[in-house]
Amino acid sequence: MGFLIDTDLWIAVERGKLSAADLHAITKAEPVFVSPINLAEMQFGAELIDDPQLKQRAISMIRKMKRKALMRITGDTAEVFGVLAAKLTRSGRQSDFRIQDLWLAAQAVQRDFTLLTGNGKHFRDVPDLKFIEVPH
Repeated sequence: MGFLIDTDLWIAVERGKLSAADLHAITKAEPVFVSPINLAEMQFGAELIDDPQLKQRAISMIRKMKRKALMRITGDTAEVFGVLAAKLTRSGRQSDFRIQDLWLAAQAVQRDFTLLTGNGKHFRDVPDLKFIEVPH
């Protein structure tokens, strides 16, 4: 078992709305992974910040995230993504989900990991996904 953490929670930790201890209380001794999706979303946000202090804080968080184990996106991940996207489309949720969220979900489903998120509504109808909503 392991955990993948949605980018919104990494941002909440970076902004002081959650502490790493809050997440550790859930994950305990289980491994926690960072997705390339997390890093891409964080870098995108950091690039858009004009305030030098806020930008430095975001870049510091990205450095901390890079110290965690990186969960790779593989060909198998792509297959899981395709299956999940098709199931969501068939259920009528064609354009209602975000692609980045679906990639994170595909990584978690592929490895039977639990996704921690503050945005449960983004993941509630993703088939076979185990997730825990963490308020912040």
